[in-house]
Amino acid sequence: MAEIMAANFGGLGAGDGRRVDSLPAWLLAEIETVPAYDAFAGVDDLHAELRRIAESHPSVASLRRCGSSRQGNPLWCLTVSLSEDDEDAPEALVFGLPHPNEPIGGLTALHLAERLCADSVLRRRLGHRWRIVVCADPDGLRLNEGWLEGPFTRAHYAEHFYRPAGRDQVEWTFPINHESAYFDLPIPETQALMRLIDVYRPALIASLHNSELGGAYYWLSRAEPALHPVLQLVPEHLGIPLDRGEPEAPDLVLLDDAIYEATPLATVYESTMARNEPWIFEGGSPTWYSGQWGSFILVSELPYWFDPRAADTTPTAMSYREALAANAVALTDLAELLIGTLAQVESHLLAPASPFWRAARFYSTMLERTGEAWLARSKEAVSDRPATVAEANSLALNVHEYRLRYGGILRRALRGEAAVGNVRETARMALAEVEQRYAQWLAEDDQVAELEPIEISRLVGVQYAATVAAAAHLAGRLDR
Repeated sequence: MAEIMAANFGGLGAGDGRRVDSLPAWLLAEIETVPAYDAFAGVDDLHAELRRIAESHPSVASLRRCGSSRQGNPLWCLTVSLSEDDEDAPEALVFGLPHPNEPIGGLTALHLAERLCADSVLRRRLGHRWRIVVCADPDGLRLNEGWLEGPFTRAHYAEHFYRPAGRDQVEWTFPINHESAYFDLPIPETQALMRLIDVYRPALIASLHNSELGGAYYWLSRAEPALHPVLQLVPEHLGIPLDRGEPEAPDLVLLDDAIYEATPLATVYESTMARNEPWIFEGGSPTWYSGQWGSFILVSELPYWFDPRAADTTPTAMSYREALAANAVALTDLAELLIGTLAQVESHLLAPASPFWRAARFYSTMLERTGEAWLARSKEAVSDRPATVAEANSLALNVHEYRLRYGGILRRALRGEAAVGNVRETARMALAEVEQRYAQWLAEDDQVAELEPIEISRLVGVQYAATVAAAAHLAGRLDR
């Protein structure tokens, strides 16, 4: 890993340090410990580095296999003790790569492990015994490894992008048994996290995510007002804007600026039924599952590309209605391409069970549903207002993001068919059409995005600082 942790990720200038005095001195010092990186880490590098940390600190760290992936790749958990006698210490569980296209968390988890093992003062301040899983989805990460070392362009990223179907996601296959919502088929990776949660009943769970575009934001399982300002100041200190654009869902509860509630299962279920909408969640989240133990959940979301418009709440000349409708039309067009292509080739595939086809089927349905919902929202009276810069920008860029992501997964699936010898005319014609559309989308993205990649060290710095700040807050030592 030494050669991986070497240089800068992009050309973003230094953070302006606004209100830096409001951050605790110890936390500022911890941010400075984050090294420079020139790439993200793949599965083998993450596990090798975790093993090195354990072997270098045998008095406080131990490494054990905590599970296996669906394809037999090991999942490793590093335990870092608070001290020799810490039986009464609260537990903290941290896991990276809950979605395998989100590799910031792998490096964050490694840096956290390194700092905890090396610094007894930090361990005492944070006051927890730690369980750290650097990669929760090794199978999926291997399918993203083509872009992890750069070049960090939108085109190269999209070329090698993979995100699993819903039933293949670690984050969303926890069991559910609430009213008519039921799911009991957690995948092996999810079962590994379930065992850690059930055995150790963590007081803190940090799920390390990242988005793609926009700014930084968080999910919390409950409001913690004393922690909120720190979470907001950390990304600003590191030159990353807070995300004030279109949220992931329209009815989310905003606890504070760029801090959302990770809504409990019962609340989500009741609001869904009240709207007479179908229950679309097959599996549940770690937030829902760990609620039985009262765990505090922190989810940190960071973008790859810098865009100052993400925080701009200035009204624009475009109405919110128009911005929503334009997004809905474009996503519906993308859904129609995926659905039509699948209908065309489905009975002519040689590898129909590949993860790429499973993902293409899932996202075709998701996009169709999203397009319909967003179009309906655009017609509501509350949408008849000016869109802010952040809203209009995020809705427009979301189209490019989804085209390159999910159109790209379809393209990888079709290219995979060609690679295994599928020369049927139906498959060849479908691939030719998708390649043509994809080239057009790349050209359009290149014209409108104008985005610069963010240095990896800043992204890791935000996640790391948020995680240790949350632990210190729960221990009552955030400001000491």
